[in-house]
Amino acid sequence: MTPKICLFALAAALVSKQALAEDLAETGTTAADASASVPADDNKDIVVTAHRRRTDDVLGDVKVLSGAELLATVRPTIGATLASQPGVSTTGSGPNVSKPVLRGLSGDRIRTLVDGIGSLDVSASSSDHAVAINPLTAQSIEVLHGPASLVFGSSAVGGVVNVIDSRIPRAVPDDGVKAKGLLGYGTAANERLASGAVDVGLGAHLVAHGDVSWTRNDDLRIGGHVLAKPLRDAALASGDPDIQALADLKGKLPNSDGRTFEAAGALAYVDGDLNIGASVSRRTANYGVPVRYSLDPAIEAEDTHIDVHQTRYDARAEIPLDGFLKKVRLRGGYSNYRHAEIGADGDIGSQVYSKGGDARLDLDQRDTADGWGGASGVQYFNVRQHIDGDEQYLPPVQQQSVGLFTVQHIEKGPLRVEAGARFEHSKATADANIVTDNPNLNRSFSTLSLSAGGRYTLSRAWSLGLNLTRSQRAPSAEELYANGPHGGNASFEVGDPNLKTERSVGVEATLKHSSDAFDGSVTFYASRYASFIYQAPTGMIEDDLPVYETRQGRARYRGFEAEAHVPLGSAGGIEWEAEGTADATFATIRGFGPAPLIPPLRVQGALVGKAGPVGGRLEVEHAWQQNRNATNELETPAYTLVNASLDWKPFDRRPDLTVSLAANNIFDVTVRHATSLLKDYAPAAGRDVRLTLSFDY
Repeated sequence: MTPKICLFALAAALVSKQALAEDLAETGTTAADASASVPADDNKDIVVTAHRRRTDDVLGDVKVLSGAELLATVRPTIGATLASQPGVSTTGSGPNVSKPVLRGLSGDRIRTLVDGIGSLDVSASSSDHAVAINPLTAQSIEVLHGPASLVFGSSAVGGVVNVIDSRIPRAVPDDGVKAKGLLGYGTAANERLASGAVDVGLGAHLVAHGDVSWTRNDDLRIGGHVLAKPLRDAALASGDPDIQALADLKGKLPNSDGRTFEAAGALAYVDGDLNIGASVSRRTANYGVPVRYSLDPAIEAEDTHIDVHQTRYDARAEIPLDGFLKKVRLRGGYSNYRHAEIGADGDIGSQVYSKGGDARLDLDQRDTADGWGGASGVQYFNVRQHIDGDEQYLPPVQQQSVGLFTVQHIEKGPLRVEAGARFEHSKATADANIVTDNPNLNRSFSTLSLSAGGRYTLSRAWSLGLNLTRSQRAPSAEELYANGPHGGNASFEVGDPNLKTERSVGVEATLKHSSDAFDGSVTFYASRYASFIYQAPTGMIEDDLPVYETRQGRARYRGFEAEAHVPLGSAGGIEWEAEGTADATFATIRGFGPAPLIPPLRVQGALVGKAGPVGGRLEVEHAWQQNRNATNELETPAYTLVNASLDWKPFDRRPDLTVSLAANNIFDVTVRHATSLLKDYAPAAGRDVRLTLSFDY
């Protein structure tokens, strides 16, 4: 029986138990209903990732983006949507492949999830592979660090991004029908987007759901030259006229156009806290990868488009219980993913195939009278992947893992203590007859990650938190078995099948203040790695690409994040507020130097005003020059962005209808992100004026 048939059979079996579940007392709270009712005087965001909790109940740094704040920042990619949040950067790589970077870490060291389950794509393996998660359908997006992140995998050493969608309904619409939609246009890439979703009550506690989204963009308009200045200087110094012409490229980012389409249908049974449902979704995308121009006349630059197709099956069951356990939650997903990498001549260079699933069982405890509560569970992951074609840098591989986890807390007066543990056994198996003849192609790892922390309430306004973590991460298949040209990363990659488990110890301290005068927090973090896995240039060239080999060594990451929100009172009939954020990461690998792709110091400040149905925002962001660079990295110039926006709710009787106008990068400056592998070839957007219409009723 295939994984997807098993998934639906399990969901059907759970549905058959609905008569028994109807007799259960409705004592739990829907674990993942971000719109569920809360006390009238409680305006805290709700973290729905592990089990439903207020943000001030979660230890570690946590950010929830929802409602008007999400609407103001949402973009077609998850990286661009989160890029302005403290501690979050973006990989760049054009307008269609922007992935989140958390505290300087990306790829396999962070988990990017949809409703607690992996995206089941190949985005972690290459800079030009997009994340198959659609922010346009998000109800909220969470960014988590600390003990709660252990619920989602030992590899989440950098943190967790969890997109909560409403694809499988969790509630029966009050009037029988619930609909929401979004229409948008952006000038920088002639971007057009549309997204809509509807829930329909069918009676007998059944709810049907459908959603569809579409985006299309032309080549991105940029604020200056395509190539960074050192590359332009090198091009001008070349004796080849074609190479010299590259120095004049400006205004548009070639080969950065794209389009996506996604549609989904779902059916759910909802009766109070009893919720069982399943969905099917189909996603297609075709997008260009910005050209990495070569200054060597003998090497031809590639204009590649990636054509993506993914069919995904998801199921969820949440069953309330009496007694020690408040709820049992089952969540699973199965994906059939493939993409083709197509050259400018229309020929297919390589094709990537990935099939597999991710499933988890969570047991939510009911908080006891003495303040003890928590959640425990098990997770299973099984994915097969293979590559056909010219860039077969990785042999066919199968990755499997089973994880057991628990997060427990106890609260006594002003002190809250939380601890988490995750044991994971994983296997990576590769075909020894393709790519590499190394016999050690069957590796298994057992890892144990632990986290503990506490928060002490110093007064009604101030609290102090401290978290300690001990993390272990099994090497990825790419780190173990790669051996070939990888155009997306512009390197000839050589893995090491003998890698050891990556181990780290980290600390995080947070000071928070919350009062009518202002809300704010500052977080300091530091991690030491005993066996950090990284790629290092060898100085050799193979297949016209620099050779990078996988190594292990000691490393240190440290940094801070800070944010504040200050009400300024009323003036001129307008309610004024001020906001500010700052973040920075510093990372060093012993014997190698500064770690690659690390964001510099960045600060943001905003003035926000609201008068009746109209709200406005003026913000300034400054990022310092990044001159702590890894081998073969160029310095990333500083930049200053000025952005402004207006939101208008035109109808008193329809407050759910919002018209938004935003101008980003008003002064059309050139922006290069230090966290982007393509930063010297693909600047971020220039001036971008965006018009958005949204409704939710």
